[in-house]
Amino acid sequence: MPRTLLRRAPFFEDKNRAFWTLQSAGWAGYFVLRALSGIANAMGWLFIVPTALTTATGYSLTLLMSAAYRRLFTMRPAITWGGSILILMFSSALFSSIETWAHATFYSTGPMPEGIQFFSAILLDFSLLAAWSALYYGINFYIVVEEQRDQLLRLGSQASSAQLAMLRYQLNPHFLFNTLNSISTLVLLKQTERANAMLSRLASFLRYTLVSEPEGEVTLAQEVETLKLYLDIEKMRFEERLRTRFDVDPAAAHANIPSLLLQPLVENAIKYAVTPKEEGADIAVAARRIGNRVHITVSDTGPGSGASASDGGAATTVSTGVGLVNTRDRLVQAYGSEHKFETEARSDGFTVTIEIPYQSNTTRI
Repeated sequence: MPRTLLRRAPFFEDKNRAFWTLQSAGWAGYFVLRALSGIANAMGWLFIVPTALTTATGYSLTLLMSAAYRRLFTMRPAITWGGSILILMFSSALFSSIETWAHATFYSTGPMPEGIQFFSAILLDFSLLAAWSALYYGINFYIVVEEQRDQLLRLGSQASSAQLAMLRYQLNPHFLFNTLNSISTLVLLKQTERANAMLSRLASFLRYTLVSEPEGEVTLAQEVETLKLYLDIEKMRFEERLRTRFDVDPAAAHANIPSLLLQPLVENAIKYAVTPKEEGADIAVAARRIGNRVHITVSDTGPGSGASASDGGAATTVSTGVGLVNTRDRLVQAYGSEHKFETEARSDGFTVTIEIPYQSNTTRI
């Protein structure tokens, strides 16, 4: 039976509810502690009456203080702190006056406390209200910092998504230029059937790129199917000169990767391996899952990226680096430091190796 995970809302998500909860719980705790302390010191049950009046006074005063602090909170620091200190001193004096009156009236009848006794009461009440004020400002500063942090995270996520979309959209003009150029060549050669077939396959490929989200993910199996669709278009150009091989471990087939991540690498291999050589080249895509990592390689048997390995005097192909740089940037955006991207140019070919964390929809909670 699948486990259902319930998301609990943050306590301070509803600031109004959080304030009333803390306000009520705090002053209730104050009443209980003061009452128990009086009873434990043999002050009798009558001590509860002035304690209740004192608690109600403190509760009401701090409500008025919170309303004033709320206005001061958005002002300049000098006004905020100066105003808060004045309010705190006035509230402490009023609180102490009401407290001493309640004790003198309902508990120990006699003259009102004066001098050092009243000053002691003011100090105690000042400490209590100062602690309440510090907690009020501390919580509000915490909420502001959390809101700013969440805003920065949202902005960072939006910037990352925009960057991924930009990198993905860079692929289409590059690919379209090559494909449309090939179709134009076929039309000039009056090979209309092949040109129509290439246009049909191009439409299918572009339909996929428009439907999928630029910053979205697909499974490795879906990416391979898209590559095969792309290669069907290219085989119309190169026929037997383009030879492909796929070797994808079933354990890695469900791994999530950024959509169209491998297409520019294969396009790169076609441009620098297949195009310059009269006999063409082999392109191999392999993927393995090793523990919680996925290893993907795209290799070819050409002369290497940016080299001129032409037979019969073919022109040297100069690499613009778009495919490799684009793929590297997308990996950085998607995985940060949790990925590896390596290239190896050899005399008998060129290999790109990608290593990313294994993630799939079946393993995510």
